[in-house]
Amino acid sequence: MEGMMNLARTLLSSPRSALMLFGGISALALGMALIAQYVYGLQPCVLCVFQRWPFVIVIVLAAFGIYGAGKFKNVIPITLSLTTLTFAANAVIAFYHTGVERHWWKSFLEGCAVPDMKGNITDVLAQIQAAPVVRCDEIPWTDPVFGLSMANYNVALCLILAAAALWALKHRKDV
Repeated sequence: MEGMMNLARTLLSSPRSALMLFGGISALALGMALIAQYVYGLQPCVLCVFQRWPFVIVIVLAAFGIYGAGKFKNVIPITLSLTTLTFAANAVIAFYHTGVERHWWKSFLEGCAVPDMKGNITDVLAQIQAAPVVRCDEIPWTDPVFGLSMANYNVALCLILAAAALWALKHRKDV
């Protein structure tokens, strides 16, 4: 265990390594979501798609930070700060999605709720046809051991990554 902690400290204290790690984990998370969708047929809801964008942003930030590390002043602290905020924002989105899935609260997004079935039959049919195929308040997959959804795991992953990015920012060895 101590060997893993030393490896993590070494990787995170080097800004380029930290950015490669964050970009790689983001690419892996995004790839897993796309495999779940296109290989295993788990169609995403609106909130699932919203959780993918921060990973794309971190990949771009990591690429910019790695490329610009020797060329631009302050690119490392800026990219690590933005990476920290992006992972924290994704944790908030995933926590909100978790609350919608677990019926702790209703989603404020139109695409996440059952359409209002008021009006004449033509209006109701139009609302049904316009409704998304996947609802945000239904969990399409849970792991068989803990019963956690992908949104639940995303909360934990992004909180850990936000903390790691903050640690990397504070303990970096300047390039």
